[in-house]
Amino acid sequence: MADIRKSADEEKLFSGVLRFNSKIWGLVSGLILGSTIFIVTNFLLIKGGYINAEGDYIVGPHLQLLSQFFIGYKVSFWGSIIGFFYGFALGTLGGTIFGLIYNKIVDFRN
Repeated sequence: MADIRKSADEEKLFSGVLRFNSKIWGLVSGLILGSTIFIVTNFLLIKGGYINAEGDYIVGPHLQLLSQFFIGYKVSFWGSIIGFFYGFALGTLGGTIFGLIYNKIVDFRN
């Protein structure tokens, strides 16, 4: 009798814990990715850069590569705001798709 109740309780816990709301997952991952781009860009602006051999002031050359994917992004304050919105959109889309696929796998497993 105890084994039957234990397995029923475990099944209830298993089915309740594994599913999550993909919209919330997408929103949280979008906020995390957007905030990360915003904070890292502004940190590099505060930290400063260097002057190369041609006399150009260089700030965050590796982060500047995001401009290849995010149109309008630069390592500047306005670029950090643009990067936040791009990161938010990309994170929301990726998190929602991840949540939907994860929930489909959980449904299939049950």
